Amino acid sequence: MKQETIQESIIKKIDRRTFLKATGITTTGLVLGLQWACSPTTETSNVSFAPNVYLTINPDGSVIIVAHRQEMGTGIRTGLPMIVADELEADWKKVSLVQAVGDEAKYGNQNTDGSFSVRMFFEPMRKAGASARMMLEQAAAKKWGVDVSECKALNHEVVHSSGKKIAFGDLTEEASKLLAPADDKIVLKKKGDWKYIGKPMNLYDVPDIVKGTAVYGIDVVKPGMKYAVILRCPTAGGKVKSFSDAEAKKVSGVVKIFEMAASGFPAGFDVPQGGIVVVADTTWAALSARKALQVEWDYGVNGSYDTDAYINELKTKVKKKGDVRRSNGSIDKAINGAAKVLESTFVTQHLSHAPMEPPNATALFKDGKMELWAPVQSPQWIRDSVAANLKLDAANVTVNVTLLGGAFGRKSKPDFAVEAALIAKELEGTPVKVTWTREDDLAHDFFHACSVQQIRVALDKQNNVTGWNHRSAFPPIGGTTNTKEISPSTGELGLGVIDFPYNVPNVSCEAIESPAKTRIGWLRSVSNIQHAFAVGSMLDEIAHYRKVDPVKNLLELLGPDRMIPFNEYIEGFENYGEPLDKFPWSTARLRNVIELVAEKSGWGKELPKGHGMGICAHKSFLTYVACVVHVAIDDSGKLTIPEAHYAIDCGQVVNRNSVIQQFEGGFIFSLSGALKGGITFKEGRSQETNFDKFLVARMEDAPLVKTHVHIVENDEKPTGVGEPPVPPVAPALANAIFAVTGKRYRDLPIKLS
Repeated sequence: MKQETIQESIIKKIDRRTFLKATGITTTGLVLGLQWACSPTTETSNVSFAPNVYLTINPDGSVIIVAHRQEMGTGIRTGLPMIVADELEADWKKVSLVQAVGDEAKYGNQNTDGSFSVRMFFEPMRKAGASARMMLEQAAAKKWGVDVSECKALNHEVVHSSGKKIAFGDLTEEASKLLAPADDKIVLKKKGDWKYIGKPMNLYDVPDIVKGTAVYGIDVVKPGMKYAVILRCPTAGGKVKSFSDAEAKKVSGVVKIFEMAASGFPAGFDVPQGGIVVVADTTWAALSARKALQVEWDYGVNGSYDTDAYINELKTKVKKKGDVRRSNGSIDKAINGAAKVLESTFVTQHLSHAPMEPPNATALFKDGKMELWAPVQSPQWIRDSVAANLKLDAANVTVNVTLLGGAFGRKSKPDFAVEAALIAKELEGTPVKVTWTREDDLAHDFFHACSVQQIRVALDKQNNVTGWNHRSAFPPIGGTTNTKEISPSTGELGLGVIDFPYNVPNVSCEAIESPAKTRIGWLRSVSNIQHAFAVGSMLDEIAHYRKVDPVKNLLELLGPDRMIPFNEYIEGFENYGEPLDKFPWSTARLRNVIELVAEKSGWGKELPKGHGMGICAHKSFLTYVACVVHVAIDDSGKLTIPEAHYAIDCGQVVNRNSVIQQFEGGFIFSLSGALKGGITFKEGRSQETNFDKFLVARMEDAPLVKTHVHIVENDEKPTGVGEPPVPPVAPALANAIFAVTGKRYRDLPIKLS
């Protein structure tokens, strides 16, 4: 995934006409715009002012913040406005939010993906709130005829040193006449004065969600709306040979049936797979007619895809040297001169995102313009993809973002929204909703890659680890767009392979050719899933061989505290899109979370028979995480998890509730892939097309007591928390099972025998 960084932020006062045009909100108060240049290639001198985040304070004291990131359960629609409100000294009860449409010119980068929203916008959001606060203080000073140093904003009022007060709303007219402070004149609050940042806050949208008034994509209804479903070829890249819709047309309520052109393979993320479209008065009628279609398929280049055969092929490939992406010392000398070589192979299956709300989108094409309402993570990408597919100017495409009923990376891809747009153009003037069923979702996802990894570890006569050789084979995301992309990219290997932090003198990390045979995409924590499983499990195997406690083993292998200069010996090291000098790789911070989770979990305490603990530490998306899983296995082989512990260092916390909730939910999400289900293919088709076969974690699988989340308090830059909960769970679980049974499980999902 491409990561963006902030280049510059500029605060400016916005005229009310511009604000009304951009948001549709009527206001008569103070309006501020915050401009960000989010691409490092953008020349700021050539950037015309196009405000992309708005803050307005009305005469009645109400504050409106335009949320430019999407809400899918992460709490970002609450977290970023919290930052603005804190610096503003606003009363949170008087703050309301409106959702931005997809428009890069106005709002900068809106892609809510990659766990980078807070780290990207923390400082600019603080400046936005602080600018408004300073203008209100200046307005009060003018009103009272005093020096601004005598005025201080406190809880939605400006207070004079004499004790007199004036409400924010009463200052909007005067403040709207002032210039916004220059960037170098903005005074941010001291951390000790924060009232919201770092504290627990309930999500802004929870009341509407609880009452059932929150609007998700699937809830959108427009006057005269029609409903569409698509019968797609079951294989990626397949197409229609011929079809008969005679029986389907007999279904009452059918409006139109037509063929949507197939995209072929690889086609990328921007175009739909194609198939037979059924439009009807109701979703039920559309689904009934779809069942009645008779289609002969050309299954295409992936018609023989079989995951069992594919994984067996990868198992053979990882036995041979691949394309070296990191090399320190000489792995060959370490292996050849070793007193002992440990060697293990780890396998993971494809995974589906399976959000609770499947993909859906509503579209209306009228007067040469396209408008969409959809649960999307990347509204700008959706807008641009729709424009390209329909040959429209992007200015004529509007993407209205609803709440997302889960996403995990699936809803950043544009294909389902492009489907809706293409169908809406066929029915010009009529709004059309495209709905994916659960079967559609699990059969036609952009799947998380299956993988095979081999790790060889060299040890000398004193049981010191002298060599680490990691070979990783999995179909790359790039293979979904380009047939030449047949090996994992350096960016993907930077998610848990080449960023191996342990102090081993001879290291070789290699990529193995693994061409994609189905659509591959990013899923919550991306390649960290399989890499953390392999690395975390192998480190436990080393501990067992060395007869060293697993926690002590990790701390010993980490070596001295240091900042690791990965960019000096790995060409193209991405570091999640951030420079290492601003977000360095600190072994001390990883050591700290290992020690903290060991302390909080009671690591080393005596456990009842049939109980065991496992640990894994992993850094992803710039956040340091250590996880301990406590398992119990009874005489019948039934596994339960009494409790789990995380220790996390994500820098400065914004909303404490959101951080805890992301880790609690992330643990359950991880259990699905670790214990329950994967996606397998036969004859190019997904064999798991509903929750009867693609199993997910249920209440009985959750920790019986609690998932404890222990947060490291520090002043480091904030990092992500949406994806980091996932990687360490499966290896910690597998290590805990080994502690009980003495048996290693190196394949996911784990099937206890």
